[in-house]
Amino acid sequence: MGDLKQRNLITAQERLRDQVAHALRAALVAGELRPGNIYSAPGLAADFGISATPVREAMLDLAREGLVEPVRNKGFRITEVSERDLDQYTELRALIEVPTVGRVTQLAKAEQLEELRPVAEEIVTHARDHNLIGYLDADRRFHLQLLGLAGNERLVETVGDLRKRSRLYGLTRLDERGQLISSAEEHIELLDLMVAGDARAAEECMARHLGHVRSLWAQARDEPVEPRRKRTLGNR
Repeated sequence: MGDLKQRNLITAQERLRDQVAHALRAALVAGELRPGNIYSAPGLAADFGISATPVREAMLDLAREGLVEPVRNKGFRITEVSERDLDQYTELRALIEVPTVGRVTQLAKAEQLEELRPVAEEIVTHARDHNLIGYLDADRRFHLQLLGLAGNERLVETVGDLRKRSRLYGLTRLDERGQLISSAEEHIELLDLMVAGDARAAEECMARHLGHVRSLWAQARDEPVEPRRKRTLGNR
């Protein structure tokens, strides 16, 4: 029984760590945690009303994703993404994803592509429901699963890494202006073109979509941030 209790305790601790990491990612997306700023685990833990240990562990998870970097004896600095960085990440994604979409359009079966339709529709639903974390999660799954149809696992890993490094800040402001919905609907447009077998139009749509995302990001990042709110773990 002692071993079972210990395992249950470990499971509870891991669950809390995951909840904290999820809440911190949400704060990054909303722009509540700002690039270049340093945040201490005890300070964030006080916001959450929990001990510092799961916060520190969650921040280490985010560090492995490249979202933050440890600062000795101070805490964690939110990694900065410059305009030059973002331009380069977007260029790399276009070089990889645009021709890959064209190739997948020619090679994939219609039923394989149709399996992605529920995810594309989920992206639109999340945009309309103002569910930003759900939006980003569904968007990630759609793009990576679509690229996965090319059969190159390293390509998928590379794009996944680029997506993490070019994460969106200030997404809340775009949501408030209703601009996320049009970007979300481009996923359905892309899928329709691919199912129709129009590789050239699909490539053009993907290039336009990546450019759209880049311009939306640029519009949001320099706007003023609302005062910091007390953080909660909330629903996942």
